[in-house]
Amino acid sequence: MLTRLGRVTIYVRDQDEALAFYVDKLGLEKRSDVMLGSMRWLTVAPFDQRDLEIVLQQPGDWMGEAERGVREAHIGQGTTWVFFTHDCRLEYEVLAGRGVRFTSPPEDQPYGIEATFEDLYGNSFSLLQPRADG
Repeated sequence: MLTRLGRVTIYVRDQDEALAFYVDKLGLEKRSDVMLGSMRWLTVAPFDQRDLEIVLQQPGDWMGEAERGVREAHIGQGTTWVFFTHDCRLEYEVLAGRGVRFTSPPEDQPYGIEATFEDLYGNSFSLLQPRADG
């Protein structure tokens, strides 16, 4: 039986660059940053969410050449993730002011107010203020 989702991986070209984006621009916190042999284990997450971490994974030589090539091809090709917020319009202004590139501004949708943005590598994210009754 599946019980909960604990970690999700985003493939990145440069872990330091990605860390700066996710922490300085999106406001997430760094949770782990350790070397495991030649692999750097780097995770971030929202401050108030303790049960989920985003792994910022840079494909490396430790994967082997073929696997590394496959993973590098996935950079910027991830599925859309949804970050919840209490005030989509305000959060949009804050993040846009930090240089986050939005692909659509906040818009009223049947399920709430939503804006979309991309990270440094083209991965797509939704910023969603869910409807109070939904």
